Amino acid sequence: MPPIYYNSRDAACKTPFGAARAGETVTLRLTVPEDHGYVDPHLVLTKDKETPVHYRMNFEGQTPGVNHFVMELTLDQPGLYFYYFDLYTDFRKVFRGKNSEGELSWVPGEQWQLTVYERDFATPDWIKNGAMYQIFPDRFFEGRPDKEWPWADRIYRRKKDGEPYFWPTESPDGYLNMDYYGGDFAGIQQKLPYLRDLGVTCIYLNPIFEAHANHRYNTANYLKADPLLGTNEEFAALCAAAAKQGIRIILDGVFSHTGSDSVYFNREGRYGPGGAYRDRNSPYRSWYDFDSGYPGGYRSWWGFETLPEVQEEDPSYAEFVCGKGGVIDTWLNLGASGFRLDVADELPDDFIEKIRTAVKSHGEDKLLLGEVWEDATTKEAFGRRRTYLRGKGLDSVMNYPFRNATLCYLHGTSAAAVAGELMSICENYPAPALNCAMNFLSTHDTERALTAIAGEPANGRDRNWQSKRRISPMEMDDAVKKLLLGYAMIYTLPGVPCIYYGDEIAMQGYRDPFNRAFYDWNSTEQRLRGPLATLARLRRECDAFDGGRLEIVSAKGDILHYRRIGKTQTAEIILNRGQHLIAEQAFGKFAEVNPGGFTVLVEENHPEHVGYFSVY
Repeated sequence: MPPIYYNSRDAACKTPFGAARAGETVTLRLTVPEDHGYVDPHLVLTKDKETPVHYRMNFEGQTPGVNHFVMELTLDQPGLYFYYFDLYTDFRKVFRGKNSEGELSWVPGEQWQLTVYERDFATPDWIKNGAMYQIFPDRFFEGRPDKEWPWADRIYRRKKDGEPYFWPTESPDGYLNMDYYGGDFAGIQQKLPYLRDLGVTCIYLNPIFEAHANHRYNTANYLKADPLLGTNEEFAALCAAAAKQGIRIILDGVFSHTGSDSVYFNREGRYGPGGAYRDRNSPYRSWYDFDSGYPGGYRSWWGFETLPEVQEEDPSYAEFVCGKGGVIDTWLNLGASGFRLDVADELPDDFIEKIRTAVKSHGEDKLLLGEVWEDATTKEAFGRRRTYLRGKGLDSVMNYPFRNATLCYLHGTSAAAVAGELMSICENYPAPALNCAMNFLSTHDTERALTAIAGEPANGRDRNWQSKRRISPMEMDDAVKKLLLGYAMIYTLPGVPCIYYGDEIAMQGYRDPFNRAFYDWNSTEQRLRGPLATLARLRRECDAFDGGRLEIVSAKGDILHYRRIGKTQTAEIILNRGQHLIAEQAFGKFAEVNPGGFTVLVEENHPEHVGYFSVY
């Protein structure tokens, strides 16, 4: 008996592909062979956690032996919807199966997802065909070696090739996160030509606000740059200099907690007698949750007493962050082009919406990204489904699912399974968000890409085991080749690629602090920078990478072959993680792809240009 056919990724079954804009008509088509007997198909649609609604599908006609049914649906309310088909005979239903194809079942199964987003949701165009570069500010480049040292409790690392200190803060020395290599705004500004030549169009800076740890996630003063980096005026000069190189800068916004050692909390007393911890009448007192039931007498981020949590619902705190002269306003006025929100899952949706309003008040071209580690459309936190990716909150998110899929591909996971994970995100994310999602292989929170790809898994081993552990020289050639293959994937998938500083010279390291070593400016590693610059140029020159839709051509064995289709050009990307030369057909021709290599082929969409053929 021929199967019932529905596949949400097939344009013959569903248009438009993936998420839909509120008010947009979604067309669903179900094919049922005649030998399945009489059927009366209904679409069963449920808005997230509400009552299912049944819509009788319309008979659309027959082809030999097959009946066709159609349903046109217009959803005016943004939200998360789920659906399946009920044949209304013998309790038979069609649920979502492997690769999003329909499966006939008599028992409940997985449903298809339909994300409906705000009809006016738009995201900045400037980021979409560019390339990002993430900098951990203390560890990139020291532009002013003899600057004044601001506080005596900071440990200066004059020798830049030393491994970051990893002794825990509980030890007598307390060196973890207290050693500084002196990276600064001046250093970043001096290296702007280097970043331009790498194809970078956006720099994402880890926190730059005054703080008393080298990571600066324990904010001490939101309105002042850390003096070791430079002044607010020097940050403005950096933004202006970057703009001349065609580069924008976005900042890390850490708004779920402050440092205990801060102007606002001041547990340590560094900032005099005031602060919420020391003064019950402090203007910052309402920002925090003081209760004797907490171990330190106040609620803190994940139990770290040096990171007291703020109450984002407090009106004075929200005004401080989002109001005139507040945090967002101050730094965008100084030249920043947006923010990445730390632990966005832990910020209330309405607070994120206020941040969005503050960011966009400086222009629709300002960018707002969020740190989310899972599928951001289905994420639940604190007992609530998050709404921040539907058009009123974030522009987009850090794309950890694409990172995971890329690493899985490099580690030998079925290419078909990897393709399925990629397509799942493409289906679920609103197009405006997908096209500016931050794609990466490394961040300050993960192992460096090279270590994740070719290093021995840490498997929970401690910092002593991780210290100074390196990939052997005999394995490096293969490791670098795999790293480039991973970046080729990141650069050619929907979204915006991001290099974590030093990945382009094959820096290694497990998690914090080993992934945060000082950039090795003496490195002679040249195998990655040229190809990465070429990939960045390809993104700028080929419109298939400027919001072009993704189609999987082939995913089997060691080959992952996909297509990006733009308005005027189509690109086919062929990745070969195997050990043998392969020949894969693209645009009616056979393209050879070296072992562990990749090929990108571009062709014009217009018939008069058939035959234009490029290999990158």
